Amino acid sequence: MRKRRVEFLIAFILFISLSLLLFSNLSLAVKAWVSLLYISTIMVSIYSLMLENRSPQHTLLWIYVLLFFPIIGYLFYLFSGQLYLKGYLFRSKRKKDREEWKKVLQQDTSPDLAFLQDYQHSFAKFANHTSPTPISTASRSFILKNGDETFPEIMKKLKEAEKFIHIEYYIFRSDRLGNEIIRILIDKAKKGVEVLFIFDAVGSRKIRPEVIKEMEKAGIRVKAFSPLKYGFFNQKVNFRNHRKIIVIDGKIGFVGGLNVGVEYLGENKKVGFWRDTHMLLKGEAVFFLHMVFLLDWEYISGEKILQRYSTFKTIIDDGILDGAVQVVASGPDTQAGLMSDFYFSIISSATKSIWIASPYFVPDESIRTALRVAAAKGIEVRIMVPEINDGFLTQYASRSYFPELLRYGVEIYSYKKGFLHQKVIIIDGNLASLGTANMDMRSFHLNFEVNVFLYGSSSIRDLVTHYEQDMKDSEIINPVQYYKRGFLERSKESFARLFSGVL
Repeated sequence: MRKRRVEFLIAFILFISLSLLLFSNLSLAVKAWVSLLYISTIMVSIYSLMLENRSPQHTLLWIYVLLFFPIIGYLFYLFSGQLYLKGYLFRSKRKKDREEWKKVLQQDTSPDLAFLQDYQHSFAKFANHTSPTPISTASRSFILKNGDETFPEIMKKLKEAEKFIHIEYYIFRSDRLGNEIIRILIDKAKKGVEVLFIFDAVGSRKIRPEVIKEMEKAGIRVKAFSPLKYGFFNQKVNFRNHRKIIVIDGKIGFVGGLNVGVEYLGENKKVGFWRDTHMLLKGEAVFFLHMVFLLDWEYISGEKILQRYSTFKTIIDDGILDGAVQVVASGPDTQAGLMSDFYFSIISSATKSIWIASPYFVPDESIRTALRVAAAKGIEVRIMVPEINDGFLTQYASRSYFPELLRYGVEIYSYKKGFLHQKVIIIDGNLASLGTANMDMRSFHLNFEVNVFLYGSSSIRDLVTHYEQDMKDSEIINPVQYYKRGFLERSKESFARLFSGVL
């Protein structure tokens, strides 16, 4: 709170001093003192920026912004540019989460991963060392393609709930689809099933207050994640909960790319067909997905409920080995750049192929390097992005990275059937990632995310099949033709790329 007040005091001083210099009739002596105050404030801002230890190019960019656009630039820096905050906003949550994960892991033993191939084992070693969540061989994963498979399955499982339903979404709309799910939740709550409901205060800002009141009246406990108590004069506006989690009775878990709204069924005419991927989990992995939800609930509610659900842990032990599953949460409540490290590591482990599908492809330098090196070694690298994005900056910033990747032989596919929203990585056809994290700086540094990593699971075959089907609805970008694109297109890309650090 004190840091935020200081930052806005600086913005106020800049505004007043610049106004006095430009629009007042003060004496030259007074204006000289005001100029000194203005210059000193700018220098303090630049010094504070330097202490964040960003990359040199990012530091220089923001210095230029502060010098040439002092007031607007400073405000934009506060709300959009602080990717490298040291985590003071969520320090208490991060510390508490680490302690809770340690308590849980004391009771667990490492699974036998001898069945993994060398490249999988290398990534598993990194994953076990980096994430608090263990790899599980006592779980099952099932791929759900698009909303027409996902939402009927979600509603079916919700109706079967007996003890509790815990649900967390970035976007949850109170439209036809949302209301249908809410009606099920209300019915279950009235029958004694515990329902805890988290929605992101920004992503779900259009959910109607009367709907929330109706849910609460029925006994559903509803919490907004990071509500904007101070409006947009609150730095937490930048740190959003992008997770999509449902846990039912500790036995069933849902996670993936689909939020709740009719557009995710392709019913929004402006958006059109919506291509996405979700996942149903069973077994031990559900417990770890549940942990992510419970830690979020404790943070926003102040309650201590984690131990109450410690016994809701199911193990699939049917004698059939179907690979391994690992739930990985990332965000300001974990170590900085955790998901970026996971993406870099899984890409670097490839020996034959790397297939990526992402709606927002704004990779950092390490991931671009990993992709270029892989392609240079003869590994098949395919990247699939939507033909038309839902934002000017994200669309053209993504395209600005195409030339350097195309030069190394990376294949880039433009999905034309509709809007591609799935976040999938498939390595060598037998190692994969699916979840909520996009391949951009916002998912890497600002958002709370959760992904599932699959090792040799049979569900990876479904991801491969679906990816191959999506390629039929895509057009490969011809490098020669792309290099000939017009000056206007290049200008748009160059302009959008300036903002890639905050997309």
